[in-house]
Amino acid sequence: MVPPFMNAYGQVTKILEKMIQAQQPERFTLDFLNTKLGFDSGSARPIIPLLKRLGFISSDGSPTKLYSRFRNPEERGAAMAEAMRVAYREVFERNEFAHDLVKDKLKNLIVEITGLSPGDATVGAVVNTFNNLKSFANFDASGAVESKSSAKALVIEQPNEAPRPSSEMGFNLSYTINLNLPETADVEVFNAIFKSLKEHLLNR
Repeated sequence: MVPPFMNAYGQVTKILEKMIQAQQPERFTLDFLNTKLGFDSGSARPIIPLLKRLGFISSDGSPTKLYSRFRNPEERGAAMAEAMRVAYREVFERNEFAHDLVKDKLKNLIVEITGLSPGDATVGAVVNTFNNLKSFANFDASGAVESKSSAKALVIEQPNEAPRPSSEMGFNLSYTINLNLPETADVEVFNAIFKSLKEHLLNR
């Protein structure tokens, strides 16, 4: 799949700046883009699927928590870094420091991923869209998601299941479970994982 891009990538920065200033809508629609943000040209319309790929708006156009965090100056950098890690997952899987690549190196990476020729306009649009989004991001922020699934160790202290006579030595078992968590901004995914873990392991 080709990474997210806008052919009119110069509008990415302008639209995001307007999103920060404008009141958050109930739905991010073409009418909102045209009327409230002031972008009524057809070249601006691809911002909507781009925002969906970033996780800023849901499939029905509802702004997500990530959208709200992006509008907060204290959260903006981390929110954009998190969004880019998700939207450009394959890019960051190929190079976890893709955001630090110079333009030519990033272009080579996009050519490798897409199989397109270096001179293809789509390659340039992807590179420039990425860099324009990156201008809002802070990949060093504590809230930024790491490029690869994190392996988190959970240590469970579980006592012996049945009482033993006083003359018999008792012991405790300790388990270390490594979880490879998926890259996602949806907290329900993590809730489901830990609920299942609790039901099948912790309550045994």
